[in-house]
Parts: sequence; structure tokens; C-alpha cells
Amino acid sequence: MGIVAGLDSSSGFTRIVVCDTETGAVLRQGYAPHPVEPKATEVDPQAWLLSLGEAASGGLLEGVQAIGVSAQQHGLVPLDRQGALVRPALVGNDKRAQVAAADLVEAFGGRQAWAEAVGCVPQAAQPVAKLRWLARTEPEAAARVAVVMQPHDWLVWQLLGRPVRRTTDRGAASGTGYWSAGTGAYRPDLVELALGHQAALPEVLGPAEAAGVTPEGLLISAGTGETMAAALGLGLGTGDAVVSLGASGSVMAVHHEALADPRGMITAFADAAGMHLPVVHTSNAVRALRGTAEMLGLDGGLEELSALALKSTPGASGLVLLPYLEGERTPQLPHTAGTLSGLRRESMKPEHLARAAFEGMLCSLADAMDVLRGRGVEVRRVFLLGAAAELPAVQAAAPAIFGAQVVVPQPADYAALGAARQAAWALGVSQGVLSPQAPPAWQGAAAQVFEPGEELAVGRAVRQQYGATREQLHPGAFSV
Repeated sequence: MGIVAGLDSSSGFTRIVVCDTETGAVLRQGYAPHPVEPKATEVDPQAWLLSLGEAASGGLLEGVQAIGVSAQQHGLVPLDRQGALVRPALVGNDKRAQVAAADLVEAFGGRQAWAEAVGCVPQAAQPVAKLRWLARTEPEAAARVAVVMQPHDWLVWQLLGRPVRRTTDRGAASGTGYWSAGTGAYRPDLVELALGHQAALPEVLGPAEAAGVTPEGLLISAGTGETMAAALGLGLGTGDAVVSLGASGSVMAVHHEALADPRGMITAFADAAGMHLPVVHTSNAVRALRGTAEMLGLDGGLEELSALALKSTPGASGLVLLPYLEGERTPQLPHTAGTLSGLRRESMKPEHLARAAFEGMLCSLADAMDVLRGRGVEVRRVFLLGAAAELPAVQAAAPAIFGAQVVVPQPADYAALGAARQAAWALGVSQGVLSPQAPPAWQGAAAQVFEPGEELAVGRAVRQQYGATREQLHPGAFSV
């Protein structure tokens, strides 16, 4: 029996799981917060190392043979020629690069040109936009940038003792805005367009490759971004989609090829297992529920809203909420507002508004899922993630609205588990006991499973009512 570890360095903390290589059973766990402000947009990367050291204290890693690293995505770690930090790292929640992202879209010939080149259209969070922002606002610092890394790349490099070789993986690289999941290659011209000059980029490793071995003989796997690590930890495969219910929402699915979308709705991520993870984002998800709960004056928050919604019936007595409260990315309606439609005397009851909020959120995410399905992505199972996935109203309505089996995994450190699984894979390949084509077959996530059953027709009717309202108010919103 071997032992491996997976660490997840998120925006606020480090979690470590130590697992059995054969079964994936968690043997030990560690946790430590990052010593940074919760909403900091600039971070000294040493804070990540301090957190890692604290999480691994007390002999947590004793007996471990390999480590996998998952880390927050879309961070930018700019280094000079000597490998020293040029300035604090810019992390994913930094929105200052919005204008820079728009500049890049225009400078390269529009959204379609970007989608065809790298499978995504620049957003403020992405490293390519951060490089443009740096070049425009801190030109002296930008001129010193010789090496560009992301948090996961930098942590792997540090664990290996800062070798000459710097590495990343295809999953993390696919979120940069200058690496194409379709071609599997960097676009140095886009780095130069953003930064004003060339910079060294990490070597992109295959899913089962090792980044290196520490002087103590500890194998370090390629590592990956948090999204890709969580997919690996959940055990996703072809036919599986993940709906993430945060303030905003996203739908991603495992697919056999990268999808270039001329509208820019699909972000073509690569996964950590050799496949692809096309993602469609929505600007509004749980924020629509919270807003409705506040409007109804519910002290019990989302739980009370859920209970109230279940007193209504599917279709919410004709009430339809288009939940575009912060504008919307899918469909592309950045300057619109939410709409409540279908008001009649009989529908003007709190329970119908509550139901309309849940149905509006889920129908909006189903619209996003249809963007993927329309490109040939198969969806047989839908994994629901986020605290709102536990709400009875979500679990009651989601299977019929999505038209698929819905899986609600038990809360767990899936990104850290995915990093550990990757470590076990790389270790097994190095020992000649595993194939580089498939990760170890660990036990899947414990979960509740909900079937659409006889409610499929009801779900189609709810979606039809929602779609008719959307098309009436925003005609052609999904047209190319």
C-alpha cells in the first residue's frame, strides 16, 4: 500500500488530504488559512508557502511518496530573470483588468478571433488580461517581467527547490488566455500583445507526467487548477456535467474535444485527465435566490425560501423570473436587468415568487447547459455543487428542468482529492504499475441521486414557459 498527498491552495486556505494510493481512502487531513486579507487582490506568494507549511505540520506528510498540487486559478505570478518576484501576485478576484481585457479583444480582431485562437475571450480574471493591465499601469514593473507563472506552477516550482525547469499542466494552462486547448500549444504572440515583449512560460506536462522529484525522493506530479482538480476528485467522465451554484453560476462538462465558440460563450478548458472541460458561465445564480428572500422579508434566508417555494407548484402559477440581476453572460446581455413576468392576481403570492426564483435560476443554468448540448456535448448526469445544492427546492426541481439524473455529492475537499489522485497516477506510472492513459480507479464521491422520472414533461413545460418569456423580452439573445 502506498500513500500520496493532495494539497489545494485556494484563495483563502490550504487543505491537504493524505490518501491510500489504491482506494483513495483519506487517511489524514490538514488545514491552514492563508495569512492574507480575505478579499486581497494582491498577495505575496510566500503567504501560500506559510499556509502550506502550517497545514502540513505535525507529521502529516510522514510516509507520503508523492504530492499533487491544486491551486486557485487565474493568478499571475510575475518573475524577473533571476526568478525573483517583480511585484505581488495578482489573484483571480482582481477586476482591475476589465478595460485591459476589452482592449485585448479589440486589438486582436474581436471575440471570434480570440475564440478561434485559444478557445476563450479575455476576461478580467485571466492572466493575459492581467499582463495587459500591468503593461499599461505599471510599465516599469512590466518591463522587468521575464517569466510568467500561475499559483499552482509557482508552488510546484518551490516544492522542487526552484529548478531551472518550470512546469504547468494543460488544465491550468488552458485558463491563461495564451494557451490553446485545441492545439495544445502556447500563443507567444498573445503574451507579447499583452505584455509588450516575450516572457518565458512553463513547460506544459501531460496528465500523468511528474514535474520532478525532490532531493528527499518525493515525487511531485504535474498539478493543476482547482476546477480541474475538483473534476478529477469527483471522478467525472464523459456524459457528466457539473453545475456550480455560487452567487454566479457555471456549467461544465467532460468532452472529447475543445470547443471554439465564435460567440465566446464557451470557455475551452482542458481537464487534468487528457480530456476537455468546456465551461459556460452565468452572472446570476444564488444571488437571485438571496435577492428574492430579502424582497420577501424572510429571516430564515434560503432555507425558508426553499420551504416556501415547495408550497407552490411547477410553473409558479405562470410567474417567470429572468434572473439577470447583474446583467448576464449567457445569453450575452451585460447591460440588462432581471424581469418578473406573468403577474396575475392569482400568482401574486409569496410562494409563487419563491418558486419562480428557483425555477428562473435553474432554467438560466439549463440554457447554459443547452449551449454545450448544442455543440454535441453529451449530458447524462448533472453534479450539483455549492451550498444551495442541498436545498430541497433545488433538488425537487433540478432533475426535470435539466432533463437528467442529478447527483449531489457530500461536501468534501474534492480539489485536494483530485490532486492526490493525480499524484497516485504519476507515482503509479513512474513505478510501471499504472497506464498513462487512465487515472487510478478510486471510489467515487458519496452522493444523493435524484432521477427526473415522471416529471420530465413537467420540466419541459417549465422550460418552455421560461424560454417563451426570455424570447419575448430578449428576442434572438442566443442567436449567433
